[in-house]
This record gives sequence, structure tokens and C-alpha cells, in this order.
Amino acid sequence: MARMKKHFEHVAVEMNRYLTESKTALNLTRGRSAFSVSLTNNMSCSVPAGNDQLIIYGNVLLNLRGSYNVLTGIFTVPQSGVYCLTVTIHANATSGTNVASCARLQVNGTEVVALLSEKKGNDRQDSSSIVVALKLEAGNEVAVLLPNGCVVCNEGQGQHYNTFTGFLLYATS
Repeated sequence: MARMKKHFEHVAVEMNRYLTESKTALNLTRGRSAFSVSLTNNMSCSVPAGNDQLIIYGNVLLNLRGSYNVLTGIFTVPQSGVYCLTVTIHANATSGTNVASCARLQVNGTEVVALLSEKKGNDRQDSSSIVVALKLEAGNEVAVLLPNGCVVCNEGQGQHYNTFTGFLLYATS
């Protein structure tokens, strides 16, 4: 009887440990966050007027937890963790002038990575994409900046050439 009691106590301790680990893992995944946005369908080309400007993606494809603000163009990190962020930019100059399609991914106003494609090349189209994994803290603000001298263009209805996407890979404490 004593051996069985000791065995069951050991099993109960192990089961309690697994239960605690499972609850912790569940709590870390409960706050999943993801967004995917693109330029609005009615936007043709945008060029900053002398100053850098944030790109405001008005077409929301996905916005779990509502962390992307469609009015400001800013993703506010809801939960600390490692995030996958992607940006694709595209420009197509129909006016006959060559374009520079470039942008900067920034966190709290500081550049993290720049996207630069064939700046003022011999063609009328430019595009570039970047995918990064970043450790972000709750409350960080992530945005895409369109530098002065760069252009982004949307081709037309239903086409999503300019996108900004992010999702939580795993939470950290």
C-alpha cells in the first residue's frame, strides 16, 4: 500500500507539472496578434511632398486584436514577443518618368530596415519586399515610412501590390 501511495503521489506531482506547463503555453498563445493590410484600391501613386511620410494602408485584409490603426498606419504591438513583419512596395510610373520605389520599416520612429529597389532605373516599374523577425515589446509602434523622393503605386481594383503584414511568432514575458 505504501508503495502504491508513493507511486500515485509521484504521478500526481508529474500531472500537476504538465498541467501548469500547458496552462502557461495556452496563456502565451491566447493573445495571438496578426494583421495584413494593403493600399486602398482607389490610390494611384503617392509621392511625399518634400518630407518623409508614413504609408497609411487603408485596405484591411486581416486585423486580429485590432492592433493596426487604419487612420495612422501604425501597428501597436499588443503583446511582447517575436513578430514576423513583411513589407512589399511597388511603383509603376505611367507618366513617362522613372520612379524610385523605396520604404523604411520603423519601430518607435527608428529605422529597422530599408527596402530599396532599382532607384530610378531604366524601366517604369519597381518593387521590393522584406521579411524580418523582430523581438518587440508591448506598446511598440511599427510603421512603414515613405522617404522623400520615393513612390508607391497601386495598380487598380482588387490588386494588392503594396502590403504590410505582421504576426506574433511567439510571446515572451
